Amino acid sequence: MNTTSECEGLSDKLTAPIMAVIDKQRSTLTPMLQGGAGQPAQAALRDDECVRKVASFCYPLLPVLVRLAIKEPVFVSFVLNNREKILGPLTAPVQLSTP
Repeated sequence: MNTTSECEGLSDKLTAPIMAVIDKQRSTLTPMLQGGAGQPAQAALRDDECVRKVASFCYPLLPVLVRLAIKEPVFVSFVLNNREKILGPLTAPVQLSTP
């Protein structure tokens, strides 16, 4: 995983399945990014342990073929390195529509 093209290939393969898991599990994942002691979600994204917890939760929910091709430590590392792009949407404030 040293070349840029290998990293981009991994990103292409993982982005869609990760986003599908995040969309389905949004209500479960959002509290995980609240962090300890009332830590705001954006600060939790900078906390490696919070991001690791979310990545470890998401890994078993990925499609079996993805899990066969990409082992959990590689997946967690990928999420840590791309946390803003992947988990950023979870930290955005929810827009409530007004009637």
